[in-house]
Amino acid sequence: MTAASDGRRALERALAEPFDLVLCDVRMPDMDGLTFLRTYRSGGGTALVIVMSAYGGEDAALAAMKEGAYDYLPKPFRPDEVVLTLRKAEERERLRHEVAGLRAQLTGGGPAERALVTASRAMREALDLVARVAEHNTTVLITGESGTGKEVIARAIHRAGPRAARPFVGINCAAIPENLLESELFGHVRGAFTGANADKAGLFEQAGGGTLLLDEIGELPVGLQAKLLRVLQESEIRRVGDQKTRHVDVRVLAATARDLGAEAAAGRFREDLFYRLNVVAIHLPPLRERREDIAPLARHFAARLGQRFGRAVTLGDAAIAWLEGQEWRGNVRELENAIERAVVLTDKGTLEPGDFARAPRTAHPAPAGTLKDLAEGAERQAITAALEASDGNRREAAKRLGVSLRTLFYKMSRYGLE
Repeated sequence: MTAASDGRRALERALAEPFDLVLCDVRMPDMDGLTFLRTYRSGGGTALVIVMSAYGGEDAALAAMKEGAYDYLPKPFRPDEVVLTLRKAEERERLRHEVAGLRAQLTGGGPAERALVTASRAMREALDLVARVAEHNTTVLITGESGTGKEVIARAIHRAGPRAARPFVGINCAAIPENLLESELFGHVRGAFTGANADKAGLFEQAGGGTLLLDEIGELPVGLQAKLLRVLQESEIRRVGDQKTRHVDVRVLAATARDLGAEAAAGRFREDLFYRLNVVAIHLPPLRERREDIAPLARHFAARLGQRFGRAVTLGDAAIAWLEGQEWRGNVRELENAIERAVVLTDKGTLEPGDFARAPRTAHPAPAGTLKDLAEGAERQAITAALEASDGNRREAAKRLGVSLRTLFYKMSRYGLE
């Protein structure tokens, strides 16, 4: 612990030594606390700063917090208040270090299933928020278009928190028929319905002690929305056909490509459930709004895929420029698929724009394959065209195709269009 008699000496010491925490008064000889803080930050100082203020100095203390101070202590204060503030600051520092570790893990330094590489400010802010909420049991709503990496973020929250050693379980609420979804989530007892030949634990129980991701939460049927709200409020579930409740210890994360606030306002989603899910919101912007991420992502995918296929593959400047000029309505997932297709089809070590061009279509293609193959190919093309015409909006695509949203999800999964 080091003390200084005035603001100027304090600034010299703070910039010369690697302190973790700085306590300073708003009013000091030679230099006031606000000037100290501004000069300290501009000089590269990174320690947490806690300002102290006497009665009447709260405005100056709040101004200091706007300049980057961590907290302030109003005078007079009790010793236990100081201890509590220091403990909070220590927790903040620990989380800050975890942010760095999490970023390293997400960018390839750890066993992440799909690395999240980013150079954009928006995504860096999202990662900071991931690290800040990971330690707590707070419900998090992750929003963004299809392919932006919502599940990657959910897994990152799970891995960075105290539940990392416990299961991570995910379910796509739109991919399971409504009559089976309740049993899938909450489980059932023997004889609850035809085919229920034995008791079965649902995903809430399977994720016990860990994390449950409810993907496409906006597609959850209204009847189940009420039951989910009760689980979130009471931490209890009831298996289908059972009379007793069971306690569950699960952290719930939710993800959606829809605007749940607008859906709730329109009466299509329970407003109380929306507020319960939206405790902390993390929004992932589409790739076309963070084009600075395209080049590092593309290089990362090319390097990883080249390693998988046993040959070095790089991207030329022209290829990078071409990739940065595309809209990527399927976002990161579409970019990754485009890189993989190019790596598979090329016999060159450096990819160029031509390696990403789609194969030309003949005016009158010769029929090939069975009738079933042709029908499935036509169906796949129709779904792809509907998705492109709807800018990736699957609800709109389903309307264009004249099928239910669940049928569209099933077909997309079957043809590998997810």
